[in-house]
Amino acid sequence: MEKTINVVFIDDNEVVTGSVKKYFSSNAKINVVESFTDGKEGLEYLINNPDSYDLIILDILLPQIDGLKILEELDSKKYDKKIIILSSYKDDYTIKKAQTLKADYFMLKPFDLSSLESRIEDIFKKDSLKSIVKQTDGIEIEVSVLLHDLGIPSHVRGYQYIREGILLIYESSNVVTLVTKQIYPEIATKYQTTTSRVERAIRHAIEISWLRGDLKLMEKIFGNSIDFERSKPTNSEFLTTIADRLRLHKKEMVV
Repeated sequence: MEKTINVVFIDDNEVVTGSVKKYFSSNAKINVVESFTDGKEGLEYLINNPDSYDLIILDILLPQIDGLKILEELDSKKYDKKIIILSSYKDDYTIKKAQTLKADYFMLKPFDLSSLESRIEDIFKKDSLKSIVKQTDGIEIEVSVLLHDLGIPSHVRGYQYIREGILLIYESSNVVTLVTKQIYPEIATKYQTTTSRVERAIRHAIEISWLRGDLKLMEKIFGNSIDFERSKPTNSEFLTTIADRLRLHKKEMVV
């Protein structure tokens, strides 16, 4: 029998907390064991009951003790727990600090509950890409923030496929990575769907991006792929260009 994932949810918004508890109340895999709207109370529970939970989901802005301070306290005690950060803030300091304190995922508010469920399952999947954030120094967080800025909502299926595709290309040691012959099949296998559905979902998400996204950011990332008619890059161009941008950024950080 598959082990239940026990979750502690900490967010000062009572409406959000109530929605999360209600959403997972009938979930056979994910159980919200406790929820708090106060950072101090949440931290006290986490420290005193380390065996009662597998995953912590918390906001950054909390009364009395903020989310980053909670992570610092847990890190000082060497607690090895999975962590998802929820935040409406996407500044570099917050993201880098969360990375340093071993956050597994960073989700921007507002978020979709089904997307949150998928992220939880991803973290605990035995056959997943084994803690992508820890292997890539927080690249997964950068991808999530970038896709948000490009106007792709996290609740559409194409968002997840795009994020997965970018990470697969980023991690690939192959100089020429074939999106249609390599990336699509891997995504389709992981999410138990077909390559054609993966392709269509990614295309749909890119269409949304071109309607909602930041044009200046698009010009900066895709360069000649953008013209006065806002012509869109192909799926392959979209995925590989972002992956290459992340590689370049990582090199600059190392230098």
